[in-house]
Amino acid sequence: MTGMYLDAASTEPVSEDVIRAMMPFLTEAYANPMSVHSAGKTAAKALEAARASLAADLGARPDDVIFTSGGTESDNLAVKGIAMARIRRMRDAYGESVTPRIIVSSIEHPAVLESARWLERWFGCEVVEIPVDAQAHIDLDALRGELEQGRLDVPSETAKPRNATVLVSAMLANNEVGTVEPVDDIARIAHACGVPLHVDAVQAAGQIPIRMREWDVDAMSLSGHKFGTPKGLGALLLRSRVPIEPLINGGGQERSLRSGTQNVAGAVALAVALRDANTRMRGIQRQLVASRDRLIDAVMRVEPKARLTGDPMRRLPGHASFVFPGLSGEALLVDLDARGIACSSGSACAVGRHEAPGTLLAMGYAEPVAKSAVRMTFREPLAPEQINQIAAAVEESCTSL
Repeated sequence: MTGMYLDAASTEPVSEDVIRAMMPFLTEAYANPMSVHSAGKTAAKALEAARASLAADLGARPDDVIFTSGGTESDNLAVKGIAMARIRRMRDAYGESVTPRIIVSSIEHPAVLESARWLERWFGCEVVEIPVDAQAHIDLDALRGELEQGRLDVPSETAKPRNATVLVSAMLANNEVGTVEPVDDIARIAHACGVPLHVDAVQAAGQIPIRMREWDVDAMSLSGHKFGTPKGLGALLLRSRVPIEPLINGGGQERSLRSGTQNVAGAVALAVALRDANTRMRGIQRQLVASRDRLIDAVMRVEPKARLTGDPMRRLPGHASFVFPGLSGEALLVDLDARGIACSSGSACAVGRHEAPGTLLAMGYAEPVAKSAVRMTFREPLAPEQINQIAAAVEESCTSL
């Protein structure tokens, strides 16, 4: 790719190490891991080794890991599957009179928000969106209040839900503005009311340390292409204490929660890519943060009207996001691309949409300002000359537009 690629939050390239690790399971050790012969056992052994490696790098246990096709499927399985299981138990206990509730933050990815809306349409759930502040931090007091409102004053067996809220879902790091959320605090608040927590960690995996069980998170989604695998690979980490219904039925693979012949080469790719990303992160995080902050300063120096979006400190290390009031973000992206700078306006997963980024609207930005958003994301520290080149391109683009 020519020019400078500043859209790592959308996707990353696949490294030669990952490709080399995958190749034996595409060419030689290609057997079905469910087969009982020796070739199948070889594939099964590789699959379980990948599961153990992925779990270790996310602070989980091997039996937490369910391999999927990516973040969208993982989010759908978590939100719909957990909600459906808990709705069934709730209605068994209390009948049809109780309206189940799903709590999400107002800045969730469409894979979470649309899954919640699906439950609203088909299961009559009430979807509650928790507001965020001007830096995209979830309002913990509002979350606590909504959970308290969902308490059921009805005698029940201990094993059955006693809160009309069946699930809380919150992202670990926001894809549009990079703000990192306190998911350990969110887990404590949810669990105090007997409600499980799903965390969308798609944008965070490989960028910041993740400790799923230490944070007491119940379910966590990730997507491999965000940290260097081929597209179409991901996982849901799910603790066995959480009831869940499968969305795909069949041969019973992946704890009967994601039936279908497992992609052994893909599982190996996930494990190798995440291990490499975490190793790289530990070695360069300080430099990455420093170059991010220098880039932010440089952009705001050449364009005084630019405003940083998200938390200036508690944000992903290689994530700089801005609004440019008075300009069109789409026009700015096209002009920057012509000058050799590839970046984006936010989520790359909303096909064909030219709407204002939902996160910025939830943060209180007016729609015209939100539509001026630009996001620059990178995984390696930027050299001073690169920062100067980016700043010069921004200055020229803003002037020409």
